[in-house]
Amino acid sequence: MATIRIGHGYDIHRLVPDRPLVLGGVKFDTDYGLDGHSDADVITHAICDALLGAAGLPDIGHFFPNTDPALKNIDSQVLLAKVCVELHARGFAIGNVDASVIAEKPRLIARLGEMKTQLAHTMGIAQESIGIKATTNEGVDDLGAGLAIAAHAVVLLEKIRG
Repeated sequence: MATIRIGHGYDIHRLVPDRPLVLGGVKFDTDYGLDGHSDADVITHAICDALLGAAGLPDIGHFFPNTDPALKNIDSQVLLAKVCVELHARGFAIGNVDASVIAEKPRLIARLGEMKTQLAHTMGIAQESIGIKATTNEGVDDLGAGLAIAAHAVVLLEKIRG
């Protein structure tokens, strides 16, 4: 009998000028981006933490510490691919992923399909197994003031072998 596991992940980064903005593996044409050691892709980081949590593993910072110079500005899709290798080695298969991104800017709705395509490719799952939603924080706190972008993700893993 299969074992089903659920995980939740969250990430937030401040917006800064003159840095690339990458969300869900998709680069946006902006003059601002997210501050972080890697490319600071909050959607991908939240998904990584959800996957790791569902498998009972430590968080993304444990596997990819922000003190490692080799990870400076790394593409978070590389990190997600490595997380998926860890999961598969432990006998897990990804059932589905659902993510919500909270951003006042830029408008994301037109790019959600691209994000699903990229994330599905990286994780080796069908696009239909990924949900991504975009919302704002209605002017509340730093997210609502457009000073940061955050994301939540939940995943379902299935233990398919020992």
